[in-house]
Amino acid sequence: MEWNEQQLKEPRLIDIPIAHDQRGNLSVVEGGELIPFDIKRVYYLYDVPGGTTRGGHAHRKLRQLIIAASGSFDVILDDGKTRSKYSLNRSYHGLYIPTMHWREIENFSSGAVCMVLASEHYDESDYIYEYEDFVKEVKGNCK
Repeated sequence: MEWNEQQLKEPRLIDIPIAHDQRGNLSVVEGGELIPFDIKRVYYLYDVPGGTTRGGHAHRKLRQLIIAASGSFDVILDDGKTRSKYSLNRSYHGLYIPTMHWREIENFSSGAVCMVLASEHYDESDYIYEYEDFVKEVKGNCK
């Protein structure tokens, strides 16, 4: 898939191809092919207690693809102007999150597994943990 400059800046749901088989289905995500980055880190959230919200931060450089590997959850994205909610509940859908989007993950079903494919290795300095700081940085980048 070719990604243009505007598409790289906007969150989007991505259909992950499915190889159907009577023994079970198979889906593959390849960095630089289905998603516009090479995968440098994979992590997953699981056993999240009911009512808990994860995330609550933004990234300056890191891009992500979030997949509900099992169960369901909601992802709230905020670009500093608009908030959008994405409900993930199929392992063959992924949510592409570009840089500079505040994210919160909530409403985890019992047994949910949230798998995250990341474009960068962990870097503490890439995180923005305070929403007010995020909004100031977004406004500063718009000048």
